[in-house]
Amino acid sequence: MTRRTEWPDGPGRPERPDRPDSGAPSLSRAEQGPPPGPEEQARAICLRLLTGTPRTRQQLADALRARGIPDDAAQEVLSRFEDAGLIDDAAFAGAWVESRHHSRGLARRALARELRTKGVDSALIDDAVGQLDSDQEERTAHELVERKLRATRGLDREKRIRRLAGMLARKGYSEGLALRVVRRALEEEGEDPELLEHHLPDL
Repeated sequence: MTRRTEWPDGPGRPERPDRPDSGAPSLSRAEQGPPPGPEEQARAICLRLLTGTPRTRQQLADALRARGIPDDAAQEVLSRFEDAGLIDDAAFAGAWVESRHHSRGLARRALARELRTKGVDSALIDDAVGQLDSDQEERTAHELVERKLRATRGLDREKRIRRLAGMLARKGYSEGLALRVVRRALEEEGEDPELLEHHLPDL
């Protein structure tokens, strides 16, 4: 019967061979390839940001700068995206005006202010807000006041006028237009025009 030899712990104990790594061998840095350059990074960032959400050139430029992309690489990629029609500030501005006017009732002044914060060129802003004429603005303002009238019933006349006109002012309507629309809405509701004259002279 063969006797099993037990080796004592210590320096005399033979070393066990290294066990093979059960995982896949890791690729060396050379095998992984060079890291992406700044233009490739900029392209990937822009594509990700544009997925499902149109953005202006300035918005994308700001995003690239925040991620440390050099300006020359960023501008090169942004220009290529413009040439391909993936960035179109004019189309962005037009769609923004249409959407925000119909969904929020914003006036031209408020819409222009929003587009400026997104870096849209002034000429493009003028063209976009030019879609709305004065008659359309007044119709929208009147609809906004009509929706708000019920919530102001029970308030005294002066406070009611301030609340309705203030709502229109926050949406970018001029003071003259706001007061004119409020007066007309209150008259249509049945307010005495002579009593309104004290608070709202004919505008």
